[in-house]
Amino acid sequence: MNNRLEFLKTTAPFNALPTNVLQGVAEQLQEISYQKDAVIYQQDITMMKGVDIIVKGSYESFFYDSAGNKRLIENHEPGFCYGGVSVLLNRRRSLRTVVAKKGTLVYFLHRRDFRLLCKTYEDFFLHFTAEFGKRMQNEEFVHFFKQPASFTESYIASEQLYSRRVESIEYRPVVACHEQTPIFKAAQLMAAQKTSCLFILDDEQKIIGYVTDITLRDKVIARQYDTAGAVSLVMDTPIVSISADAFVYEALLMMFQTKTRYILIQKAGGYVGFISRNKLLSEHAQSPLVFIQSVKLALSTDELKRKWQSVPQFVTQLLGRGVNAEIVNQIITTVADTIAQKVIESVIDQIGPPPAKFVFMVLGSEGRKEQTFKTDQDNAIIYEDKANEHREEVRAYFLDLATRVSNDLNNIGFVYCTGDFMAQNPKWTHSLSHWKRNYEYWMDESIPETVINFSTFFDCRTIYGESAIMDELHQFLDERLQQPLEKLFFHMAKNALQYEPPLTFFNTIRTFKKDSREVFDIKRTMSPIVDLVRVYALKNRIFEVNTGERMKALKAKGIFSESEYHELIQSYYFLMNLRLKKQTEQIIQDHTEPDNYIDISQLSKIERVTLKEIFKIIENFQSKIKISFTGGLLS
Repeated sequence: MNNRLEFLKTTAPFNALPTNVLQGVAEQLQEISYQKDAVIYQQDITMMKGVDIIVKGSYESFFYDSAGNKRLIENHEPGFCYGGVSVLLNRRRSLRTVVAKKGTLVYFLHRRDFRLLCKTYEDFFLHFTAEFGKRMQNEEFVHFFKQPASFTESYIASEQLYSRRVESIEYRPVVACHEQTPIFKAAQLMAAQKTSCLFILDDEQKIIGYVTDITLRDKVIARQYDTAGAVSLVMDTPIVSISADAFVYEALLMMFQTKTRYILIQKAGGYVGFISRNKLLSEHAQSPLVFIQSVKLALSTDELKRKWQSVPQFVTQLLGRGVNAEIVNQIITTVADTIAQKVIESVIDQIGPPPAKFVFMVLGSEGRKEQTFKTDQDNAIIYEDKANEHREEVRAYFLDLATRVSNDLNNIGFVYCTGDFMAQNPKWTHSLSHWKRNYEYWMDESIPETVINFSTFFDCRTIYGESAIMDELHQFLDERLQQPLEKLFFHMAKNALQYEPPLTFFNTIRTFKKDSREVFDIKRTMSPIVDLVRVYALKNRIFEVNTGERMKALKAKGIFSESEYHELIQSYYFLMNLRLKKQTEQIIQDHTEPDNYIDISQLSKIERVTLKEIFKIIENFQSKIKISFTGGLLS
């Protein structure tokens, strides 16, 4: 008994307990020996009778993935206590599979006694919850923790969409002809090769376009075009390609965004084949991405409205399967973009073709591809500069276009922006030269109001129109950002420091009353991450729009260390997951308008512990940005 007591005095978290309590615990311990390679617990199957404290030997713990491979292997040496998290936070089921790696001796404590210690001594309880909170910062751990050990066939098929690589899909070899090939010979080649897509080569054997069955139908047969003409005269562009290492969902999203039905597959510096959108979709008939195709086929704003109203159901399914919130955001964004593109095309059909090249761009969270269901319209229009005599005519057209588009989007469910950051506001529909002056003024003036405008309009991307216009604007900004802009970065950094993570002195989550609920604002909680990442992106002239993509680019440049990157990106998407879950529950279960308020009483112990860790991470990054961007000026 004395040996047990002395051992407990050196073992966390037991060493924090009073001596008289430790004596009682020591009396309750049972000694159990295991032979090498004995399977002691099975992931999510074995019901834990208590906890094990390793005395000699070691445990190996891990998750099994769907293919039976060991994942996240950990070795636990003497002094480690296994089973606490499983008993407290996993319905008493073993969180992981555990194997004895050597002749192993453990002290076993019954869960009844273990729970009593947790209930009586808060620090003892917090040892296990804090450990678990740190583990929940690991994206792979979260994935396997949420995922059951056994899968139904349909679940596996659905999950493969987000884990399967493009190279695993059977693709067709590239069939090509020279750009001067007569149309009828190109059609004969397609028939002989039994392909619905023929790629077109220039003199340097570079692929410059393609023709499909639809090309021949619409551009040749329907127009009675001379089939002796060169195939380059009717070919379609642009060429869209993706790496063979990319995920299937990335290929599908790219196809929807670029409106192409065929995509070339790159490997080792060349094209190894191509694949059709129908092929990818047929591989995943239950995928929400099939839904995006149905959105593209919608014929009215009423139909688009019904489509948008059904998106929360897809999101609920995705989150329930443990799909990362980063992927879910991309799905929501692609649906929203597709709806907006349909609306813009419909309005142009009504009022006639535009008198100048233009881009319709989205801003804010939509611009960052981080749209949720508590969202409004944030958009603007940039059109090419025209001669003075056409200036008013061009401006009148685009303001009319913007007003009609905003009205239709509002009817569909994308409500008007309360801050009036919309293209229908004359302030935000202008020529490219005028927009350049806007950005220049915001950067040079650098007062809080102009910095807010600059931040909003830096988070922008094109969803319709001539991307070359946006490219020119980015080139202009890239040149300006190479000049000294300490005042701009100072005010942007101050914005990122305005939010104080809601942790009290006693390490509890600070809330406020909303109706009868104790809540915190999760949007405000996420804002400092968005703000600080934006400042670093601007400083380093990174024009990625998505917060996660900006983090990856900053890590690649060495601005964020590997550990900083993982802490920040996992924190951000944990919060996004929580936010989307809450909003979909409000829409589907409560039939209420979604908001950004999280009821603290509705959170699990796991979520509360994880939130506390995230708040600490945000505070640490705020300290870093304070030193990097405000220290010099404040001193």
